[in-house]
Amino acid sequence: MRRTTRYPVTGANSLWHIYKTVPFWKVVKNFIVIQLARYTPFLQMKNWLYRTFLRIDIGPETSFALMVMLDIMFPEKIKVGRNTVIGYNTTILAHEYLIKEYRLGDVVIGDEVMIGANTTILPGVIIGDGAIVSAGTLVHKDVPAGAFVGGNPMRVIYTKEEMEQRV
Repeated sequence: MRRTTRYPVTGANSLWHIYKTVPFWKVVKNFIVIQLARYTPFLQMKNWLYRTFLRIDIGPETSFALMVMLDIMFPEKIKVGRNTVIGYNTTILAHEYLIKEYRLGDVVIGDEVMIGANTTILPGVIIGDGAIVSAGTLVHKDVPAGAFVGGNPMRVIYTKEEMEQRV
């Protein structure tokens, strides 16, 4: 189960109420910073931009590949551990705007995690230390530490114990 907080809305859909939930200029600033970071090939510069302007908690030696798309509305709800690789074109969301409500949830990615290209991580999930997420996966629930997961919907392919036997 994902850990999200629900905020009901009345009238129009929740996205219609966006600037009641997040300030316009915060979204503009976040958009500019994220777009700059998506295209820069300098990993240390990306991490500096994310830490300085978006208040994302990023561990040392973590690498965000080209075109990674972080949550524009609430990037401060994302935490990434040390020595982790976030693959090309991955999307990490900390919000969901639905018809009758919006939801916010922290995303916690552990240490030494490998996330494959084109993965989408939904709000409110925890990816445990040493986990491997296959390319193209929709992470809609927690990933146990050391597990190898993949697919849409995501499923555990190997547990930590099974992975250790394979080495």
